[in-house]
Amino acid sequence: MPTEKTHKTIVFLHPDLGIGGAERLVVDAAVGLQNRGHKVVIFTSHCDPKHCFDEARDGTLDVRVRGNTIFPPSIASRFSIVCAILRQLHLIAQTYLSGEMRALLPDAIFVDQLSAGLPLLRYFYPSSPILFYCHFPDLLLVQGRQKWLKRLYRLPFDMWEQWSMRFADTIAVNSRFTKGIVSRTWPSLAKQKDFKIVYPCISVDKDKGAKENSTTEATAEDGQMWKGKRILLSINRFERKKDVALAIKAYAQLPKKARDGVRLVIAGGYDNRVSENVKYHEELVDLADSLGLRNATTRTLVTALSVPDDVEVLFLLSVPNALKDMLLHRARLLVYTPSNEHFGIVPLEAMLAGVPVLAANTGGPTETVVEGVTGWLRDPTDVRQWADVMDLVLTCMSDKELTALGREGMRRVKDNFACERMAERLDSLFDEILGKPRSSFGHALALGLFGLLALLGVLASTALVRASRQ
Repeated sequence: MPTEKTHKTIVFLHPDLGIGGAERLVVDAAVGLQNRGHKVVIFTSHCDPKHCFDEARDGTLDVRVRGNTIFPPSIASRFSIVCAILRQLHLIAQTYLSGEMRALLPDAIFVDQLSAGLPLLRYFYPSSPILFYCHFPDLLLVQGRQKWLKRLYRLPFDMWEQWSMRFADTIAVNSRFTKGIVSRTWPSLAKQKDFKIVYPCISVDKDKGAKENSTTEATAEDGQMWKGKRILLSINRFERKKDVALAIKAYAQLPKKARDGVRLVIAGGYDNRVSENVKYHEELVDLADSLGLRNATTRTLVTALSVPDDVEVLFLLSVPNALKDMLLHRARLLVYTPSNEHFGIVPLEAMLAGVPVLAANTGGPTETVVEGVTGWLRDPTDVRQWADVMDLVLTCMSDKELTALGREGMRRVKDNFACERMAERLDSLFDEILGKPRSSFGHALALGLFGLLALLGVLASTALVRASRQ
C-alpha cells in the first residue's frame, strides 16, 4: 500500500564516503531529497573529514560512520572485495543490533556500489523497500580477469553480485550506456527488473565558476593564479582506468609555439591509503619526464600558486571544491580522458562553468557533451585527434567562439542535469516502490538465511586467508 506520509525517512548505505563520482552522486542525491523535505541519514563504513565532500563534514548531511571496527579495507593491499563485503555486512548488522537504524523507521533504503548486503537488509527491514543504484557491474571493473586463478577467485563474488541485486525493489543506473552494459551482463536479471535511468546531477545554484556569472571578487582572486597562463584542465581520480596519460601525451604533441604560455593541470582525487593512486601518480610523473615536460606536484592552494612559471604539467592532489572552482574559472578547455566512462560528472561541472569539454566518444559523455555545440568527442585511442582539438582551442578559436560554446554548455546542464531533476526522479521511484506489494516475509526470511550462510562462508574463507599469511 502507498505510504500516507508526505515526507519520507530515507536511509543511505555507502561503503566509503570519500571523494569520487559515486560519492558525489550519493551526496547530491541525499541533499536533493533532504531539500524536498525528507529526513535523510547516511550510514558509511568510512568518512575522513579531510577527504570528503563539504556536505559530508559541515553538518549539511547526517553522516554516521559504523561497521568499521573489525574488518580492514584490504589485507596486504589484496582481497578488497572480501573486505568490502564484510564491512558492509558488519555495518548492516551493527546498525540493526544497536537499534539505531530501526529507530529511524526508514520508509525506504538507498544502497549503491555494493549489493552484497541486500538480502540481509531485506531480512532485517521487510517493510522498507530498497532502491539499488548500480553505477556499473563490479565484475567488469576488476583488473586481471584474464588470469584463470583471478577468475576462479572472483566467481562466487560475481554470482553473489547478480543474485543479491534481486533483493532490490528497483534498480537504477546512471546512463543509457550503463543500462545497456548491465542488461547484457545479466540478461536474466534484466528480464526480472526494469532498470531505471537516473542521471547524476550537479548543483546549478552555486555556479561561482561560471565565466559569465563571475564576481569582481572571484576575478581578483583568480588573477593571482598563474597570471597570463592559459589552462588545459584534467580532473579525475588518479586511477589507470581514467587514462590521464592521454592528456599528457596529447599535450606533448602540441607544437612548441602552441604550448607557449599554456599549462596542463592534472587535478583530482588522491588518497594515500589507495596504492593505485600513489603508483599511478608516480607513473604519470615518469611519463611527463620521459616526454621532456617540466612538471611539479602540489597538494595545497598556496603551493600551487607558487610553482615556477616554466612548469608545463602541474599535478594537484586531492583538490578541494574552492580550488576546483578557481581552476574551472581559469580553464580554456576541460580534457576528460576516460574511455567507456559510466557517466562522468566532471564534464557537467565544466559545462556549468562555461568551459568547453573534450571527451572520449564512448560511454556516458556521449549523452552529456554535444559535438560542436558544447565541446568535442574524440577517439581515445588516437592521441593526434586530441592534440588537434587542443591546438584548435589554443591557437585558432577566439574567446568569443569559446564563450558561445560555454553558454550552450551551461544551458544544457541547467535544463537537463540540475540536482532538482535527480531528486524529483528518485522521489518518484520511491513513491513507485512504496506503492507496490512486496514478497512474503517467509520468502524473504528463507533467502535472508541463505545470505547469512553465505556470510559464514566468506568469514571462514577470510579466516583461512589470514591464517595462511601468518
